[in-house]
Amino acid sequence: MALLLGVAGCDTVEQGGGVEPVIAPRSTELTAEAGTVWVAVTAGGAWTINLSLSEGQDWAIVDPAKGSGSKSDVRLRYDANPSSGSRTINLILNVEGGGLATATITQAGTGGGEPSDIGPNGYDVAPYGWLELPVTKAGDGLTFFVHNMDGGKYVSASRSGVRNWSFYWDASEHLSMWVAYPLNNKLKGTGSRSNAWGLDPLLPADAQPNLTMGSYGGGWTRGHQIPSADRLSYRANVSTFYGTNMTPQQYDFNGEIWASLENRVRSYAALSDTLYVVTGCMYKASTQYTGVNSGFAVRVPTHYFKALLFKGISTHTVSDGYMSAGFLLPHDESIRKDNYLNYIMSIDELESKTGIDFFPNLITAIGSSNAGKVEATAPSSWWK
Repeated sequence: MALLLGVAGCDTVEQGGGVEPVIAPRSTELTAEAGTVWVAVTAGGAWTINLSLSEGQDWAIVDPAKGSGSKSDVRLRYDANPSSGSRTINLILNVEGGGLATATITQAGTGGGEPSDIGPNGYDVAPYGWLELPVTKAGDGLTFFVHNMDGGKYVSASRSGVRNWSFYWDASEHLSMWVAYPLNNKLKGTGSRSNAWGLDPLLPADAQPNLTMGSYGGGWTRGHQIPSADRLSYRANVSTFYGTNMTPQQYDFNGEIWASLENRVRSYAALSDTLYVVTGCMYKASTQYTGVNSGFAVRVPTHYFKALLFKGISTHTVSDGYMSAGFLLPHDESIRKDNYLNYIMSIDELESKTGIDFFPNLITAIGSSNAGKVEATAPSSWWK
């Protein structure tokens, strides 16, 4: 991925509907890779957004382009920049009654260099364009890691074989915000649960919870993000028992509704060519912590989520053989085990609730417009 380049700004002119109009992208400096960025609109009436692209080409779209009042979930989708130089997008907000605001976004060219490897086994930004990966951001305090099927560091297909699972590590909270991986019958493999609780070799031992002798303390169980049953070949299964794959979960949540949803995800994967899975947790607003049996008091998540991208043959696919679904569950053990479908939603809705940009690399595979349809479409009856 390229380093961020360019300087961008945001200006407002006049007022419309008694409210000063503002258009504010979450980021005004983009990498060369395809992706999306959230845009907030402040307006007192009906509005439209027009795009002025530096190259005069259709390489970005905004959705929705029309609306009324203030919104924080407008999305700008953009293609990869194939040129070595940077390029710009001007967003022009026109509010009914004469209000006007503009913002400029700069996308880096491919000559910006590769993301920095911030440690012996981790990256500041993911250097891979796999479909399962959410957006990773430079300088956000989180570190991207990825395992191969032997449990060590994935480097490349030629040097370290098949990728296993990736994780976005929050060193200050001692847990992964999310884990991402591809799943199908071949990748699932055959075998049984190893229960080989161990330390992740990609991190220093003293930087991760030690869950080898038991759970966190305080009554919280060790909850897998990539389930053991999603990787059954022995060495791949052992890696699912690393502490970096765990979060503290309520006992009945872990063994009831969460386990039921994991089983359902495997049934989706069995019908796919590949199911791309992101499993993660929301914990920033939590005030609960575990005990310190693991060496750390770890913040207890308030919610858990799954983002799923199906690739395969089905009459329900939205575009080019793809469809998607998201789940966002409160961390509540009182929810009945079979009620997870009460928490299904589109990927767009899941993104708005979590603040995470899922499946940005789908744009490269099928284009911005089709990727937008896949993520915006509510899950069909196939998922239910």
